[in-house]
Amino acid sequence: MTKSELIEAITARGDITKARAELVVNCVFDTMTESLQRNEGIEIRGFGSFTVRPYKGYTGRNPRTGQAVNVPPKRLPFFKVGKELREIVNGSAEFPITQGRTRD
Repeated sequence: MTKSELIEAITARGDITKARAELVVNCVFDTMTESLQRNEGIEIRGFGSFTVRPYKGYTGRNPRTGQAVNVPPKRLPFFKVGKELREIVNGSAEFPITQGRTRD
């Protein structure tokens, strides 16, 4: 699903304009990004959590030339799936997230 498809889904699901749905989606993503930049974790119960993991620098190799390349240390976002979402994706949950509607 792309960001524009998410906006369309929110518009179709509720009584909300496309412009308002886009504003909400952008606001949520911007807030999450800013939190991760500040090295704060994000936890969404039943969905999962986002954290930032530090990685040490290392010496890599350019695959084309074989020349050694220094890769600097970095911090990358990491997502850990929640139990409820994992069960839904694996098909072992009784109901999907869509508010108790049964599967087709």
